[in-house]
Amino acid sequence: MESHGIRHGRGDSLMAILIDKSTRVLVLGFTGRIGSFHAREMIDYGTDVVGGVTPGKGGTTHLGRPVFNTIKGAVAETGADLAMAFVPPPFAADAMMEAADAGMKTCVCIADGIPAQDMIRVKRFMRRYKAEKRMRLIGPNCAGIITPGQAFAGLMPPHIYLPGRVGIVGRSGTLGYEAASQMKARGIGVSSSVGIGGDPINGSSFRDILELFEADPETDAVVMVGEIGGPQEAAAAAYVRDHMTKPVAAYIAGLSAPKGRRMGHAGAIVSAFGESAQEKVEVLSEAGVNIVPTPSSFGDVVEKMLRSRGLFAAAPAVGEPA
Repeated sequence: MESHGIRHGRGDSLMAILIDKSTRVLVLGFTGRIGSFHAREMIDYGTDVVGGVTPGKGGTTHLGRPVFNTIKGAVAETGADLAMAFVPPPFAADAMMEAADAGMKTCVCIADGIPAQDMIRVKRFMRRYKAEKRMRLIGPNCAGIITPGQAFAGLMPPHIYLPGRVGIVGRSGTLGYEAASQMKARGIGVSSSVGIGGDPINGSSFRDILELFEADPETDAVVMVGEIGGPQEAAAAAYVRDHMTKPVAAYIAGLSAPKGRRMGHAGAIVSAFGESAQEKVEVLSEAGVNIVPTPSSFGDVVEKMLRSRGLFAAAPAVGEPA
């Protein structure tokens, strides 16, 4: 399945950020109801799920994969390099720290409602490792990550993502789906999509993921989905202004949100200057970012942005050969 609406070149030398078809995924909370459901979807999509961890069930099998008591034991047996955590909030911090201690390259944490104090503890724990050996944490409170046509780790509906060359990074999973769906309708494909999560303290920021997209030869442009609260969008604007060579489009949710009221995500509360949606839109616009004014205009803005850079080719009419 190829994207026709954007120049592409994903041949045998496939590139991606964070996950691809060779990534060996270990599912934490593997035998639980939620973990089982999403692990099966990941396997059906072609993700290389090599096993899972559920303390007390080591030595058994589930979904045709081995179950382990500890992450370290699982890594020793399977060579897993990405931990996908479907662990309830009270135990999620321990799971993330155990994954870091086991030498995992990446950990994606889905759980919503993890106490901020727990996340501070996780962030401090990860700092004990040298930067080059430090695990990259995605989330918590996120939809996960996907490289369309190759693999995904999370709970997004993979069928809405067309393989292509536009990266997506967002705090809101649902709005990320909306962007991907509108782009697919116009024949615009996605290189990788990353949900960084809506909590005030998360593992990876917009800037962290923008750096990966800027360095990825298979990504030509980026769509960013932000919201009110926190300084991350402002930091992203500064990075785009000073370092990005690729065009960026951004939507900021919460233009009508009153100051001081929490809206949706735990991190979506305006407490300081620069944290309202309007202020973020202004900062991003000044940095040269293409602003998506409404959730229904992702496709239109992204197509215009690609056309302006000569990155868009007309999609063939329905029924015509690709």
